[in-house]
Amino acid sequence: MPIAVTGVIAMDHLITFPGRFPVRPVTGRPHIASLTFLAERVETRRGGTAANIAYGLGRLGQDPVLVGVAGSDFADYQVWLKQHGVDTDSVRVVPGEPTARQVCTTDIDGHRISTFRPGATRTARARPLRSVVERTGGIDLVMIAPGDAPATMLRHVEECRALGLPFAVHVARQISGMSRKDAKSAVSGARCLFTGEGESELLREATGWTAAQLLDRVGAWVTALGPAGVRIERAGHRPSLVPAIGSVTVADPAGAGDALRAGLLAGVARGIPLERAAQLGCILASFALESPGSQEYPMDVRVLLNRARGAYGHTAAAAIRRLLTYAA
Repeated sequence: MPIAVTGVIAMDHLITFPGRFPVRPVTGRPHIASLTFLAERVETRRGGTAANIAYGLGRLGQDPVLVGVAGSDFADYQVWLKQHGVDTDSVRVVPGEPTARQVCTTDIDGHRISTFRPGATRTARARPLRSVVERTGGIDLVMIAPGDAPATMLRHVEECRALGLPFAVHVARQISGMSRKDAKSAVSGARCLFTGEGESELLREATGWTAAQLLDRVGAWVTALGPAGVRIERAGHRPSLVPAIGSVTVADPAGAGDALRAGLLAGVARGIPLERAAQLGCILASFALESPGSQEYPMDVRVLLNRARGAYGHTAAAAIRRLLTYAA
């Protein structure tokens, strides 16, 4: 059965700033920072966390089901996703409204300033997961990616509990907009909890739980550490670290985290150990880093296996090769 992915579908406007963002407000204006950037490059790309993850799953032959809201300008984007193995028939399209937009400015150190415009998500909700299950005949796992608002994520979590669907969740920085009760509800019972390193501290503050208390309430806690790789924690086990792929020329950091999650989820869905699945995720993330945009990276199985062999050894490459039998 497929993995359903809920969350934002968006168009990304990516701006490259060939300098470094200032680390302090303009001198003499402590309350207002007036900043001007000379853009080296501006590109419009397909994006949105849910669509990015679904794209990665599709490239790995997983037949994901995308659940979200898009505008009347979604037609070309929808064709693109279908061409890359994504079931888009559960996306609600709102006539007369644009698909969500995100404007990201990135400096040479990879730091980003982002602005999000919700577009169609302001006027419509995603389809209920019950209707998705009825249409598809069953869902193996629901990946709950950041939505347009914390309430959207919480609704999907409650739907999963009501339907008895296993779920994974990436709370991202939306956790800071939740009450303590909602923050606890958002992660409790997740088969897999995804965070970035900075988000881990936000999550502990929002829930009031220690790391040990969080681990008692989830199947596994996966923390993306950027160039350091991925940390995997489970209650009763020592933490494990899966190193990232080294010597990657970064063209654009956008979408790398979503590719990481897609690769890991594809591995989990095929029944391989979590650490091995994280290795696949790190390799897919390296592809995303080397390509501009979040959904532009190719699926070159030969290169992927070479990276697996070089970074993790022959046994890992053999296991990942079996997993990729159905990859696009």
